[in-house]
Amino acid sequence: MTAVRKVAVVGAGVSGLAAAIQLAKAGVEVEVFEAKPELTALGSGISLQGNALRVFDALGAWDDVRAAGYPFEGLNLRAPGPHAPIVAELPDVKTGGPDYPAAMGMPRPALAQILLAHAQQAGANVRFGVKLTGLASREDAVEVLVDGEDAAESAGEYDLVIGADGLHSTVRELIGIDENPQPTGMGIWRTFVSRPAEVVRSELYYGGPVYIAGYTPTGDDTMYAFLVEKAQDRFTVSDEEATRIMLDDSRAYGGPWNSIRADLETGAKAHYTWFTQHLVTAPWNRGRVVIIGDAAHSCPPTIAQGAAQGLEDALVLTELLVQRDAVDQELWDQFHARRLPRAQAVVEASVQLGQWQIDGDRDADAGGLIFGIAQQMAQPA
Repeated sequence: MTAVRKVAVVGAGVSGLAAAIQLAKAGVEVEVFEAKPELTALGSGISLQGNALRVFDALGAWDDVRAAGYPFEGLNLRAPGPHAPIVAELPDVKTGGPDYPAAMGMPRPALAQILLAHAQQAGANVRFGVKLTGLASREDAVEVLVDGEDAAESAGEYDLVIGADGLHSTVRELIGIDENPQPTGMGIWRTFVSRPAEVVRSELYYGGPVYIAGYTPTGDDTMYAFLVEKAQDRFTVSDEEATRIMLDDSRAYGGPWNSIRADLETGAKAHYTWFTQHLVTAPWNRGRVVIIGDAAHSCPPTIAQGAAQGLEDALVLTELLVQRDAVDQELWDQFHARRLPRAQAVVEASVQLGQWQIDGDRDADAGGLIFGIAQQMAQPA
């Protein structure tokens, strides 16, 4: 017997679909509400650490994810300049354990499609173009209100509502949680390009006109590249101006960046966003409504743990819901005890790494901090 029989999941992102998969596999009736009219995945590519891959295996999606991505081991550091020499080849901690690669890159849209297919195959009903407008909570149920043609209408009553609706979560606002994402002072340019044969793992360049330049392979023929700079108001520039800025800011970096610039000059798009951070202190639930993933915590991608933490939220929550027979305080206490310290460690470390870059702190032990977090993540959530 599960603690719930009917669950609404708000948001068809990585965390929401992971939760939907696990609950539907356990025989729970699951409806996923996504405000967008179709499945979309912003950004070009995604870096996934081993602990994220371990969750995909638990979902039953690992074979599909592995086939669609580019697994690799280790991290290269390069120096700026025309020749971009490799100055260090660093090993990765296998945070998923010995059965999984240390890391993987893949296109975000491919990951989204894989998780959607698994959610639907498990029996979840995914409804696109349905915008949440209200929640009416009782002791034993929550009524979900959505935007109808003329006014809000009821989508039904549920034993639990899971808010997995991202950084600007409607669920978080509706249940009265005030913590919201705040800028960290860094902005990032991203582009999706062809992969030169020499790029077989993530590579980072420190120094030069931006804080960090880098790229991650996402497939046999693709990779995503990025430049991290001081946060600026870049959100209204045209596509042509965005490309020009990314081209200009990357000219200090040689090696594979020559291929990236060639793709930008022939049509690859440049996209810009700011890094944010927030952490909702416990509890993440209000009665039978709970937030997970980016709705509950966000951080800069400096250690590539954002998606992994959202996936772990979904896995731990659904494990408790399937194993227990009631949604009670003991369930919530166990959930928060397993998730809050881990998410907090990732958020704080990710923000600290970025702040050291902003401050130009040459004495900071970035490697030690990254290794320490990786060791924590190697222990299952």
